Amino acid sequence: MSDDSHRQAGPSTTATAVLGTGSYLPSYVMSNDEIGAPAGVDDAWITRKTGIRERRFAKNDEATSDMAVMAARRALEDAGVSAAQLSQIIVATSTPDSPQPATAAHVAHQLDAPPTAAAFDLNAVCSGFTYALATAHRVAAAGGGYALVIGADMYSRYTDPADRRTRVLLGDGAGAVVVGPGRGPGRVLATRLLNFSEGLDLVKVPAGGTRLGTSHATVDDRLHYFAMDGRGVVDIVRSKLPGLLSDFLDEAGVSREDIAHIVPHQGNGMMLRTLEQDLAFPRARMHTTVAGYGNTGAASIPITLDDAARAGALREGGKVLLTAFGGGFTFGFVLIDW
Repeated sequence: MSDDSHRQAGPSTTATAVLGTGSYLPSYVMSNDEIGAPAGVDDAWITRKTGIRERRFAKNDEATSDMAVMAARRALEDAGVSAAQLSQIIVATSTPDSPQPATAAHVAHQLDAPPTAAAFDLNAVCSGFTYALATAHRVAAAGGGYALVIGADMYSRYTDPADRRTRVLLGDGAGAVVVGPGRGPGRVLATRLLNFSEGLDLVKVPAGGTRLGTSHATVDDRLHYFAMDGRGVVDIVRSKLPGLLSDFLDEAGVSREDIAHIVPHQGNGMMLRTLEQDLAFPRARMHTTVAGYGNTGAASIPITLDDAARAGALREGGKVLLTAFGGGFTFGFVLIDW
């Protein structure tokens, strides 16, 4: 008997595609002057350092799941898919409604999704949407039906009003896509997910978990707020992202000249300008929304993708590269044939 007889056949795969997009931004516009005052900075300083002019903040009675549901409904409508057809609901977030239950369970309830639709959260911080999309793609490719993939974050509740390093960068919002069987426009060609532990402490909320719980001391020391080593983030991204992307494209059999559009995580407007030069894609247009919405965490890529799609900026047949980086330190890439 040959060795080949001992090999198990892999599962059959189905081509999957992004069938629809949607997004939601809260109505309240937080200007640079308003957000900068408690942190001791003004509009000119914020614009010069971040390229951000304004961002959106949720109302007091809004939660992350509420934003996620609004984006989800728009994506479902765009895809022509009903909630009853869903087999997966994945919410990428690091700012959930509560530790339990999953924010996705609230989304499933509000959408009246069937009990056969698995609903769960995924936390890869700002890379979360690419992680969730890669997960949904792989399940759908194995015959898993339609998936609703949402990135939603509400950092206005997690940033220290007096911390100019973080408060001015972050905003609230949600974006979503529907993934399902498809060989036409929107086909997902390749995904890659990575994590580099040397950047573990660059982005964090130190307290509130099982490592460091909640106490009067942690509250007094402001350890429940989002904290970030901005210089460290820039250094790890600039040192690793160009090479990681080259490896990803080589594995996918795609050249840099084939990429027509890049939708990156909207971390910081000035950083995106530098990355555009570092990456040096000769034909690609980099899409950004950071100036108007700030850094919306896991929501930034699907918000920007929806903005570009609805504006007609994505040429049919052009390859779209989604590229993310976030706490952990995570990187996520998705290649789509739009």
